[in-house]
Amino acid sequence: MKLIDLIKNITAITINADLDMEISGISYDSRTIKRGDLFVAIRGYEFDGHKYIDDAIKKGAACIICEEESKVSNQYVLVENSRIALALISATWFKNPSTKIKVIGVTGTNGKTTVTTLLKNVLEYITKGKTGLIGTNGNYIGDKEYLTSLTTPEAYDIQRLLSEMVDEKCEYAVMEVSSHALSLHRVHGIMFEVGVFTNLTPEHLDFHNSMEQYAKAKSQLFSYSRYSAINIDNEYARTMIESATGNVFTYSVKKNTADLVGKDVRLKPNRVDFCALTIGNLHRIKLNIPGMFSVYNALAIISTALLLGFEMEDISSALDRCNNVKGRVEIVPTGTDYTVIIDYAHTASALKNVILMARECYSGRVVTLFGCGGDRDNSKRPEMGRIAAEYSDYVIVTSDNPRTEDPELIISQILTGMSGTKTPYEVIVNRLKAIHWALENSRSDDVLILAGKGHETYQIVGKEKKHFDEREIVADYYNLSALKQV
Repeated sequence: MKLIDLIKNITAITINADLDMEISGISYDSRTIKRGDLFVAIRGYEFDGHKYIDDAIKKGAACIICEEESKVSNQYVLVENSRIALALISATWFKNPSTKIKVIGVTGTNGKTTVTTLLKNVLEYITKGKTGLIGTNGNYIGDKEYLTSLTTPEAYDIQRLLSEMVDEKCEYAVMEVSSHALSLHRVHGIMFEVGVFTNLTPEHLDFHNSMEQYAKAKSQLFSYSRYSAINIDNEYARTMIESATGNVFTYSVKKNTADLVGKDVRLKPNRVDFCALTIGNLHRIKLNIPGMFSVYNALAIISTALLLGFEMEDISSALDRCNNVKGRVEIVPTGTDYTVIIDYAHTASALKNVILMARECYSGRVVTLFGCGGDRDNSKRPEMGRIAAEYSDYVIVTSDNPRTEDPELIISQILTGMSGTKTPYEVIVNRLKAIHWALENSRSDDVLILAGKGHETYQIVGKEKKHFDEREIVADYYNLSALKQV
């Protein structure tokens, strides 16, 4: 594709390049540059692409998109924001796939992974066709998985995935849309058929500085969406609605003024049952995942499917066939008389939700094992400690992904929130040893919650990513225990 065609939708400050040159590819990582590529220099958390322009040129980059006048290349296009440029150029390169597939974006602090995963299952059950998924647990086109390291990939990778979904005849693509992705323009230029808001609670305040800025970042999704499905039980719903440029559909458990209301909620040990009330219609809904948050997740899915034109009978039938999502209230087989649950809860609100779910559904002690990630928002650490102590019967404080922080320092900050608590707790820095200790000391009818890692199969210590799958750890523990008894 010629450069002139590739950059037709971006606003350039200066064009110092041969517009008729042929571009053979696009890259935002100088390590992947091939001869004839266009290199887009973007700024990230740890790296600034502008520092690698020289490397990109040496590897054969034909032209540079940058925010600073290049001193090493005589072929460059100067822009105000190279991330927006990358998004628009990528969409052009892949022939604007979001105009050929119905894209559903889900944003919020909690529930994104569950909602997107179950929505994919619902759509595939109803349509009998393939649906694409972009999210924390992986990227999928039908049953084919593509590994991911970001909740929402970079703009080029999103457009590539959407293009592949179009090629694979997917009619729908469901995407988790993080606040980082919105702030960093990764989804800029995507046409969303439906934008979904689950909830907003404190998270990522190291990046957004305040809840108001966090909410404002999330609300951008609804300015890109034809339809918006909003949980109006959350205090930040108004911010989302004010940003919406299309039709707004609301859902609620508490407010009868919503377009969709969950009524007569019945919480069971292994599922939720409730009535979904819309104007003139009432349907009984069952979802085989316990907890009040599952009612809200189901309402988000129902709202989206209704906006897409599906009938409630089909939606209800599809939800009835859905099961747990990996790392979200995932019950691990143990063969014991107590229950082990793995959950991704890594915010105070998510931790509270999963603990309360266990309290509602089980009769024994609730034992919570958790830590907090390093190099991330440290303001939530005391609050998570307080929540764990207030709602659990026993707490085990350990490491999560400490990254480059001292694990003991992270734990000390958690413990400030547990100061003066009457809830007994144990501190075991090594997470593997902590899990073993928890299993060894579990009692009949206990519920042991392993919180924070969820779907992750690794632990990041320093800058090293080590294999760490809690399902394997639990399974290995019982195998070893069985051997010791022989």
